[in-house]
Amino acid sequence: MTLIDKLNVKIFADGADKAGMLEMYAKRYIKGFTTNPTLMRKAGIADYKAFAKEILQAIPDRPISFEVFSDEFPEMERQAMEISGWGDNVYVKIPVTNTRRHPCYELVRKLTKRGVKVNVTALMALEQVRDVVAVLDSEIPSYVSVFAGRVADTGRDPVPLMAAAVELLKARPKAELIWASPRELLNIFQADTIGCHIITVTNDTLKKLALVGRDLHDYSLDTVKMFYEDAKGAGFVL
Repeated sequence: MTLIDKLNVKIFADGADKAGMLEMYAKRYIKGFTTNPTLMRKAGIADYKAFAKEILQAIPDRPISFEVFSDEFPEMERQAMEISGWGDNVYVKIPVTNTRRHPCYELVRKLTKRGVKVNVTALMALEQVRDVVAVLDSEIPSYVSVFAGRVADTGRDPVPLMAAAVELLKARPKAELIWASPRELLNIFQADTIGCHIITVTNDTLKKLALVGRDLHDYSLDTVKMFYEDAKGAGFVL
């Protein structure tokens, strides 16, 4: 078994490029997929629904999260019901607040009571996790996405926050915690250590998996060779 095979945390690929998603779909260790409007815009997606249907046809058997994009809760609810109907493997991403800082909790309560599998997203504070957990339906699978990478961007260590979030989710056994927006491959192992259920990882970071467990002396030598070859190729002289 490789180190990846021994992990309990599930790795989800995060992206909106169809070719990249299908490349990851071929990997046995990729257990699901997430995307969002920002990633879709960067990928040049013009037709949201057509793209989603195309991806779901190609990837029918692993969970995929698609996000609502309204700023008004009644329209979020309408979009969520439509997105949920696209497939049994679909989770609907609901932002933890709208742009006016109004929380989504009542909407999440309504949706999960109607059987919608939600992925409540963009959380960064433990209080948000607590309040989301309180409104989830105990019988409906759901995800709670905490953007640990963005927390780290503020100079805070996200590990204690994520560990505390794991404990809060024990009140909802069908809910899973997602370590979102990781910044490095190490985060996969940190998430695994604290018992986080899922980590979302971009293709660029996933390509570093080949380095896992590599001999550090060999890696050091490769780095020295890189510097040497680049200096020689640049024709540097003193």
